[in-house]
Amino acid sequence: MISQAVADGIRTGRISMQYRRWDAPRVKVGRTQLTPAGLVEFVSVTRVPDVEALTDRQARAAGMPDAAALRRALAPRERPPGPRGSRGGAHVYRVRVRWVGEDPRIALRERIPDEAEMAELVAAVDRLDARATGPWTRRILEWIRRHPRVVSTQLAAELGRDVLPMKVDIRKLKALGLTISHDVGYELSPRGVAYLERDRGFERRAEVS
Repeated sequence: MISQAVADGIRTGRISMQYRRWDAPRVKVGRTQLTPAGLVEFVSVTRVPDVEALTDRQARAAGMPDAAALRRALAPRERPPGPRGSRGGAHVYRVRVRWVGEDPRIALRERIPDEAEMAELVAAVDRLDARATGPWTRRILEWIRRHPRVVSTQLAAELGRDVLPMKVDIRKLKALGLTISHDVGYELSPRGVAYLERDRGFERRAEVS
């Protein structure tokens, strides 16, 4: 995970590396990760043989004030064994990173789909709805449309859902360009409005027939 502050530093070029304690590398060179400040690429991944040899300059390049602070952040921590390994992993890795572009969802959410793209979008939303608990996307989208920028806990209460799983669902809609996240709440994107209007058009034609 890359925090907002670190992502902003990578975007400006102030931060060019990150350090992680893993049993084995969990990122691949050349791959990208979507962060709060856009797309970040993993340029290289190397094992750090001696954490005590880390310098203040290297620490500042990772967004830390000095080497002592970086070493404290990398110190092993007692945690129950699990899929991510106990104590945060046996080895320390240096990951060189760089900012490579804006969040692609920003451009996507402004784009009104043509007929072919709308058919693909409808199919993608249908796949989200095809789960054991039944369809859910339309209810969330309609609520957000009626209540933009309303705190997520209110939305969760309205839907009778736990907040965190609901936020995961909304991120799925955001990945399709249908919603926009704010510091407080959400709103429909132009793409999201077009999607709902398409559904309403079908409903009106069904009522007439």
